[in-house]
Amino acid sequence: MSAVLEARNIDKFFRKPVEYHVLKDISFVLPEGQFTSIIGKSGSGKSTLLYILSTMDTDYEGSLYLKGDLITGSSYKHLASLRNEYIGFVFQFHYLLLEFTVLDNVMLPALKLGVKSVEEIRYDAMEKLRMLHIDKLALKRASRISGGEKQRVAIARALINNPAILMGDEPTGNLDSYNSENVFQIFKQLREEEGLSLLVVTHDQDFAHRTDRILEMEDGRIINGN
Repeated sequence: MSAVLEARNIDKFFRKPVEYHVLKDISFVLPEGQFTSIIGKSGSGKSTLLYILSTMDTDYEGSLYLKGDLITGSSYKHLASLRNEYIGFVFQFHYLLLEFTVLDNVMLPALKLGVKSVEEIRYDAMEKLRMLHIDKLALKRASRISGGEKQRVAIARALINNPAILMGDEPTGNLDSYNSENVFQIFKQLREEEGLSLLVVTHDQDFAHRTDRILEMEDGRIINGN
């Protein structure tokens, strides 16, 4: 099974107010089609690692590979392009543009990528909303839908460019148990039916223990699951 993402000997330092070694010699491979969760206590380095893996933080030592290609040292513009094409991201907070419609929110990353026509993007966005059973909300303003619905819209937006990997930073952290379960089932379905690779930071032990693999972090290291 080929790797969609690989980290080799990643180290991360915070320099201010004093030097702090936050990630220590992190190495692991995420195979295609695997649903992996990252767990650990607050301050263990989970979110810091995820932001490096997502290419949003480039201030680290070591090497990062995406679909077999070394991307460490790439320009900001190139990384932004890679991120938009290959990586979908779902946060704890949905970060929707509340005055835009649901459909407009989902279309935005594809419009930015600029590969397809507006008509094709609109069609693809409706397909993603349909897959997540929220197509009936397409023309509603994002400000007028529930929290659980907002997170589904955020997932649809993350999927619009058919990424190689979907990353989540506490994607159920702001949801009740019913909506948390919905998000888990959506992720599971994406892995089983679409072959999508998923990497999710979570505090939810029940969520983590139903994924294919758990990476447990402590004091900036992966201590289990590598």
